[in-house]
Order: sequence, then C-alpha cells, then structure tokens
Amino acid sequence: MVVGLCEVSVALRGVRSLKDKRSVMRRLMERTRTRFDISLAETGENDSLRSGLIGFCIVSNDARFIESQLDKVLQFMRDMYVADIVGAQREILHWSGPF
Repeated sequence: MVVGLCEVSVALRGVRSLKDKRSVMRRLMERTRTRFDISLAETGENDSLRSGLIGFCIVSNDARFIESQLDKVLQFMRDMYVADIVGAQREILHWSGPF
C-alpha cells in the first residue's frame, strides 16, 4: 500500500471574520473533495484570519499514480482562485503491514 500525504498552506484575501474564513475554506475543501473523492480536513491555523492549512491523503498501490494525483489536486486548488496556495508539503509512504 502506498499513501500520499499533503499539507497545503493557503493565504486568504478579503476575509474579515472567522465566519468568512470558514466559508472560503469549506468551499475550497468541498469542491476539491467532490472532484477527487479524497479525504481532506482543515489541519491548522484555525484562529488565523489570513491563513489556513488543509491536509489531504490519497491511497493507492502505485506511487506514480499518487504523485500525479497530488499534482492534480494542488493544481485544481490553485485554479479555483478561492485562496492563494503559498506552500505544500508532501510525503509518500510505502507501507507493508504486519500481514
């Protein structure tokens, strides 16, 4: 099993309250989740108005597929122009369980 993890740092423009921020983050995450059917969540910067962190993961049996999907998800997020993607950390883990 291969797991791709990514944490995306976003900068938010024009946000005046935490309610506005939650709306922008929710829109970004829901559209991405719907398009790619992946697991993602807001993972940090919860109380900051101008920035946020979103984590997501992809599971497969092919590392090249995961690398490609990570790129596609990040590009999709950039192309929505809802928030500025200012950074992304990614890691691919190869796991062969105890069985």
